[in-house]
Amino acid sequence: MRSAVRAAALAALAIAGTCAIGARSPGKKLIEFGWDEPDTRFMRDHIAQLQASPFDGCVFHVNFRLPSGTVRSLTWDIWGHARYKASDLDSARADLVATKFGRFRENFLRVNVTPGDLDWFEDHGAVMNNLELAARLAKQGGCPGILFDTEPYKHEIWNFHTQTKTYHHSSDSLYAQVRKRGSEAMAALERGYPGLTVFLTFGYSEPLTESAGYQKPVIDTRYGLLPSFLDGMVDAASDSSVIVDGYESSYAYHDPAMFAAKADTMRRAVRRLVAQPDRYMSRLSVGFGIWLDFNSDHLGWHADHPDSNYFTPSAFAASVQAAMDHTDRYVWIYSQQPRWWTAAGGTQKLPAVYDSVLRAVRR
Repeated sequence: MRSAVRAAALAALAIAGTCAIGARSPGKKLIEFGWDEPDTRFMRDHIAQLQASPFDGCVFHVNFRLPSGTVRSLTWDIWGHARYKASDLDSARADLVATKFGRFRENFLRVNVTPGDLDWFEDHGAVMNNLELAARLAKQGGCPGILFDTEPYKHEIWNFHTQTKTYHHSSDSLYAQVRKRGSEAMAALERGYPGLTVFLTFGYSEPLTESAGYQKPVIDTRYGLLPSFLDGMVDAASDSSVIVDGYESSYAYHDPAMFAAKADTMRRAVRRLVAQPDRYMSRLSVGFGIWLDFNSDHLGWHADHPDSNYFTPSAFAASVQAAMDHTDRYVWIYSQQPRWWTAAGGTQKLPAVYDSVLRAVRR
C-alpha cells in the first residue's frame, strides 16, 4: 500500500510537468500552518509525530494561565491593553526548552494583531512589551523568529477610512503615527531577539494585490495603512534581520507560472509602495502559501476521493514544486479540514498521497 501511494505521488509530479525535483536550493523549507496549529505543550508531548511529518517546522501558539487561574493566549491577546510578564510564559518556555526538535526546528511563534482595539495614538506600551516577550520566547525556544499574522481578525486596524472615521485623525498624522508604531514594533522584537526572522502572512504584496496592481488607490483597500507600518519596521530592522513576505494570495494558485510572476512582483512591483525600497529588498525573503483544502467550506474536501478536490494530487504537486522553485526559503502549507497531526496520534482526513507528494518534492 505504501509503495502504491509513493508511486501515485511520483506520478502526480510527472504529470505536473514542473521543474525537475532537486532543482531548488537545499536550504528551502516546508512549514505547516493550519487549524491543527499546536501549542507548546502539544509540541513537547508529540514531537515524534511532528518529526515524522514531511515538514521542516510549523507555526505554533502560546497559551498560559494567570495566577488568577484565567487562561490567556499570547497569540490572540498580544495586541491590546493587557501587559504580560516574562513569568507568565514560564510554562511555555519550559516546554520549548525541554523539546528535542531535531530536524523539526523551523518553528515560528504566531503573533496576531488582535484584539487590535487601540487607536494608533493611544499608548502602545503594553503591545511593545508583549512583542518583546514573544520574540525572546522564540529565541529561547530555538526558533528562527515569529510568524506575524497581519490579518485583522477583530478590528480593522489597517483600514484608513475606518480609522479616520472612528478616531478623526488627519491623513498625514495617521500615516506618520502608523509608521512610528511599525518602527517601535520592530525595535521591540529585536530587543527580544536580535536579528530574528519576521515571517509575515503577507506584507506589501497584499495592498498591491487588493489595488489590482495600482488600478485603484492603495489607500482605498482594506490594508491601506499596512505599507506605512511596514515602512516603520524596515526603518528599525537591523542588518541581520529577515522579513519574509509569505504571500498568502498564492493560496489557490494552480498555474505554476504564477509563482515566478509573483516572486517578481514581490521584488519589483511593490517598490512603489516602499519608503526605502533598497533597504527593504536587502532584508526581504520571498515566500508562498498554499491552501491544501482550498475553500473547503464551499468546495468540499474529499478525503476518500482526492481527485475530486480543488487541489488534486497532481495539481498540488505542481503548485508546491513551483512554489519551492521560486521561494527564497519558505513555503507554507495551510489546511483546515485535513490534520497533519492529532492528539490521538496520526493524521485525520488527510489522504496519504498528499503526504507523499510533499516528501517527493523535498527529495
